[in-house]
Amino acid sequence: MSAPHRAADREPSEARERWRAVVPLAPVLVIGLAVWLLRELHTILLPFVIAGVTAYVCTPLVERLQARTRAPRWLAALAVLALLMTAVALVGFLGMPPLVRQIQAVTRDLHGTIEDFLRALLGTHSLQMLGSSVDAPHLAELAVTELQRAMTGTQLVSLVGWAAAAAFSFMLVWVLMGYFLIDSHSIGRGLLWLAPPGARPQVERVWAELDPLLRRYFIGVVLVVAYAAAVAYLGLGLILGLHHALILALLTGVLEIVPLVGPLAAAVMAGLVAVQQAASPWDIWAYVGYASALRLSIDQVVGPIVLGNAARVHPIVVIFGFLAGGALFGIVGMILAVPVALLVKVTLSVRYREVR
Repeated sequence: MSAPHRAADREPSEARERWRAVVPLAPVLVIGLAVWLLRELHTILLPFVIAGVTAYVCTPLVERLQARTRAPRWLAALAVLALLMTAVALVGFLGMPPLVRQIQAVTRDLHGTIEDFLRALLGTHSLQMLGSSVDAPHLAELAVTELQRAMTGTQLVSLVGWAAAAAFSFMLVWVLMGYFLIDSHSIGRGLLWLAPPGARPQVERVWAELDPLLRRYFIGVVLVVAYAAAVAYLGLGLILGLHHALILALLTGVLEIVPLVGPLAAAVMAGLVAVQQAASPWDIWAYVGYASALRLSIDQVVGPIVLGNAARVHPIVVIFGFLAGGALFGIVGMILAVPVALLVKVTLSVRYREVR
């Protein structure tokens, strides 16, 4: 055989070898592309994630209602959706008016509210800062001045834009939830279709093991919400004696669903009410102690134990997942952190078992 023919034979074999070296990297490239897309689109994914998770948790209820009444699936799904909308509307109807009135009372005397809070922390003492002495009234004046300076026309326009986006996202969640509840099986088949035909049996085996774990995890989230609401009512109503304690407790529990941002918003709302109704600095300190104890009990004890055991994930993995997901993808990453960890764990378990 001549040299040109031998070179021509080597070229296809070398191309095949290069292709075989690239093929194992395909999953890594796909995962990298998915991470990049999530990072770029995480600001618009929140309504889809909230609607999808809620529909996933409520799908067994739809199926049970459909089997008991023998109604069409769309009718059972709409009944469950109406039940959820009624519950949210009831919480808003009972909670929003007193909460708005309390916020208006705080903002009318914002200087006095901040001064009372600082006086509870500092007492009558003053601090030496950069060669000058400042006390609670001086610090309150500085805080109010900075807030007024920050609320420029541009900031107000930005706040209006955020409010409009939040209202649109709220409505979008309900629309998406309806689609997810009605077409959950079709959506599941469509996601399975995205996998290559040869990998679909393995995907089905992974999902068969992942499904009960995810359900137990989300049940654990519900338990954390119930714990937060119960302890909040015990602390705010029975111990601190705040007005509208039941509504504040319900909001504390519901906002616990949204990691980091939700608990912070609940603590700020309850703190404003506590400062407004405080009769002495000790009342403010009592609220600070209650808020710290609630946060520590949820973040360090109840949350990791309940969520970790419910999903068979170590509490350290749960804490790291929340922090890493929030740093990379914001609220969406914090919500999906533990489900993604479960997906990785189950996928590797199935894969290693098949290799053995």
